[in-house]
Amino acid sequence: QMQLVESGGGLVQAGGSLRLSCASSVPPLSSYAMGWFRQAPGKEREFVASINWDGDNTMYADSVKGRFTISRDSSVSTVYLQMNSLRPQDTGVYSCAASRTSMATPNPRLYDYWGKGTQVTVSS
Repeated sequence: QMQLVESGGGLVQAGGSLRLSCASSVPPLSSYAMGWFRQAPGKEREFVASINWDGDNTMYADSVKGRFTISRDSSVSTVYLQMNSLRPQDTGVYSCAASRTSMATPNPRLYDYWGKGTQVTVSS
């Protein structure tokens, strides 16, 4: 059973940056597509970014394009989300997820494993 653990969340002022990490226990992440999702209080979970198994294809929600970058380092079985120019509306619990499909996708139903999430709070 894969276990995903997120880290790197915190409190930051608007305009600041954070880098989230998502690490797996065995098995390694190398054959999985990975995604980041977020959920703000009182709102539904929404797609943020996804990367395919070998890192050469990425997808982003329109709201984060040009500000967020998803990447992966298979040698350490970790996926990252670099978040720049953060806005108060980026506040939420950010969760990573792994998909056996190997292809980047915004559809949460195609993800098989989920982490518990890390809190990101952006103050104005």
